[in-house]
Amino acid sequence: MAVERINVLGVPVDICNAEDFENQILELLARPGAKQIVFLSVWGLLKARGKNNFAECVQNADLVLPISKSIIKGAAFLQKNVPERYNPFTTTIRLLSILDSHYKSLYMLGSRNKILQKASSNVRRTFPNLNLVGRYAGYYPRAAEDKIIQAIYKASPSLVLITDGIKDKEAWSYNRRNRFSNSIFLYYKDAFGIFSEHIKRVSEKTFDKGHEIWSEIFRNPFKVFLIFPYIYYKILLVWYRFNKK
Repeated sequence: MAVERINVLGVPVDICNAEDFENQILELLARPGAKQIVFLSVWGLLKARGKNNFAECVQNADLVLPISKSIIKGAAFLQKNVPERYNPFTTTIRLLSILDSHYKSLYMLGSRNKILQKASSNVRRTFPNLNLVGRYAGYYPRAAEDKIIQAIYKASPSLVLITDGIKDKEAWSYNRRNRFSNSIFLYYKDAFGIFSEHIKRVSEKTFDKGHEIWSEIFRNPFKVFLIFPYIYYKILLVWYRFNKK
């Protein structure tokens, strides 16, 4: 079944059933050029409504997977077809499993060197058929970027997994898309931290309830102020439902 793209407050969100996920990944791999998967939170959705680099990245992404329960409820409230919600961690693991089962390749980019080393070691052990063709730690000097891009271009990995320590985050690959040959790019901030057991991942139970924000607030108390953009999001939904033509 093909992916259906809807708009929530003017931002693209894809409806991709879990049983079709592997086929979609294989289709992306078969396409030439740089491709991008975006994990879209409600905060990302609000940011993507503006005129900025991230908004362009989301608008042009090949697969936009909603990770916030609020986006699912928002689509239902706007009387759209309701997308399936994706857990970033379990989806990343499933993506690596798909690549592993098809003997594909991976490049790991980001995080601190010590964390990256342990994460890559655990990935090798968990996915023995996945060819790790390169890695580079984040927080690198600007002078190192051309070398990184050239390494990715030459290795042409099936997936480039990007995490913390990369300044442009999701937009890093989008801004440099014409310099890559044939890879899928995915930004997931906590990936290597979780893989290296440096960060504890959100439990399935917490995620299913939509309470993962409390884990973020625990790590960064200032995120309690996200209540204000969340209220704004609710107001926008009401406006779009009853006033926007």
